[in-house]
Amino acid sequence: MKFITGIFREEMTMNNAHPNTRGKDRISTRPFWVMVQKEAADHARSWRFIILLGIVVLTCLGSLYTSLSNFTEALGKNDAENDFFFLNLFTLSDGTLPSFFVFVSFLGPLLGISLGFDAINSEQSKGTLSRIMAQPVPRDYVLNAKFMAGLIVVSIMFFTLSFLVIGTGLIVLGIPPTAEEFLRITIYTVLSIIYVSFWLNLSIFFSVRFRQPATAALAGIAVWLFFTVFYPLIVNLVLKGIEPSDFASPRAVYLYQKLKFALVQVMPGELFSEITSTLLMPSVRSIGPLTMEQLHGTIPGPLPPGQSLLLVWPQLTGLIALTLLCFALSYLSFMRREIRSR
Repeated sequence: MKFITGIFREEMTMNNAHPNTRGKDRISTRPFWVMVQKEAADHARSWRFIILLGIVVLTCLGSLYTSLSNFTEALGKNDAENDFFFLNLFTLSDGTLPSFFVFVSFLGPLLGISLGFDAINSEQSKGTLSRIMAQPVPRDYVLNAKFMAGLIVVSIMFFTLSFLVIGTGLIVLGIPPTAEEFLRITIYTVLSIIYVSFWLNLSIFFSVRFRQPATAALAGIAVWLFFTVFYPLIVNLVLKGIEPSDFASPRAVYLYQKLKFALVQVMPGELFSEITSTLLMPSVRSIGPLTMEQLHGTIPGPLPPGQSLLLVWPQLTGLIALTLLCFALSYLSFMRREIRSR
């Protein structure tokens, strides 16, 4: 009821303060941000988000401690990554704990699912959705506010974690990151937000389709487990049956590797891992199998940020397309859904 009262008060205030045409345009957008602020505040105060935030922070701090412990050994190696040693804070691991970006790729889906699995169905089960729709606000404001609030919370969280890693490395190492390293870390943070947004939109879609929050949460976790555990097993079984023999021609081996590479591109986690590993490791110059003709004449060395982005542009486009597809499905389902009071 406080939510509905707040929207009504904002409408009355804007009607009194802006009687002209330009004021009417501002009236139509101001309730949306009231709804976003309310949803973001609910996320920040919920125990569910606090517990997940604690898990993510502790795991990331553990990976950061591991990378700092093995930093001297990593610098002793003579490779191209020593020119970008600050990026080792996100990629370095000694095997006891995964690196920072591996933890993000594993815990990011859980964070996105937890923020959206009860976005719509909980409002309808409580009977507040029909009351909100009775107010003079467009229907799409509800769904857009749910997504925008989750996106804001995730953005603040990931930028805070990235700056925490940079600040800790700056204090311990005493050397600031270069402009290229800072740019790569910023791009990686933005792409991490896009990756979590995919799972957030998917969970919101399940929240629209299923009336029970528990069913929507299980559906989101089932999709995550399928692409994380079961789909790689299925791919391995299929590839094992068509694996070429030791006496196969190089052309047959190359086609087999191309098929293997194409099958794993279906997994959102694989797309994110390829993107982040290319951005955080400038020495990565190719993704997927290459022929000897393609390797002929290449000179090992780090790539500039623009070339690294071009290298993973298909994976980045696919990840963004999946995110927009899930948002479009949830938007169409919600706009066509009949809302009745309980």
